[in-house]
Amino acid sequence: MHQPLATAYVPGAHPDADTAVFLHGLGGWTHNWAALIERLRSSVHCLALDLPGFGRSAPPPDGLVTVGRQAAAVARHLVRTGHRRVHLVGNSLGGLTALHLAAHRPELVATLTLVSPVLPALPPPQALRISLLGLPGAARLYARLLSTRGPDRQLDDLYRLIYADPSRVNAEQRATEVRERLRRAELPYNQKMLVEGVRAVARAHLRLPGEPSPWHQARRVTAPTLLVFGREDRLVPFRTAARSYTAFRDARLLTLPGVGHVAMQEHPDAVAAAFRALLPEARRTPGG
Repeated sequence: MHQPLATAYVPGAHPDADTAVFLHGLGGWTHNWAALIERLRSSVHCLALDLPGFGRSAPPPDGLVTVGRQAAAVARHLVRTGHRRVHLVGNSLGGLTALHLAAHRPELVATLTLVSPVLPALPPPQALRISLLGLPGAARLYARLLSTRGPDRQLDDLYRLIYADPSRVNAEQRATEVRERLRRAELPYNQKMLVEGVRAVARAHLRLPGEPSPWHQARRVTAPTLLVFGREDRLVPFRTAARSYTAFRDARLLTLPGVGHVAMQEHPDAVAAAFRALLPEARRTPGG
């Protein structure tokens, strides 16, 4: 039995507007898109999803997370709720999920926007350290470490990792994320899902059986695609931007100086402008 996904829905200004669907990164949730949604709600209906095991969505019954499974869960949600040809947006691990969905279910995707997708490449040192979470026994060690650090210190560590300039985080956003961390700390599966998410990225990078290469999937995508990379990203090497641009059939590339791994939070105005510029392209593609 497939469990429903938790969502955050913000209607657009016009009833007949298209719908944009947002997929967060590893350990993220719907609120990661709040700043971008605020800027896009005049153009599209906005639907942010919590992927299985993250945010307020229940974990898979068997506890296994893969990119393909996450994409299948999103596809089921879109079909069940009657959404077709959405403007699909994903960040980090959510970017891999969005890519998988666009490659395998093209009838559901009008345009694709990927913000710092973790496409296979030699990762920077910070990403390598995170990958160690996928090793056997690492989850227990990580849980012990977190138990010595309160939510404020955890957030400081996170912001230093994903933001080029952590001072961009305002007090309201921080308070919201502190409350979310306190809530998650009570969930028995929280640490396991983080570990499973790391392993899902590793499977995609290593091309293990059952996980097709994201670079191969990129060549299959027919939807107009926007690629967004921060030049100060500590998790995705910036050199991936050029390869990504050549990998997709119909790509646009936005690179942002002074921005890290979450451009939709760090520089939402620039991302929103590039996204809106992509919308007319959907009407020029088959099925648009």
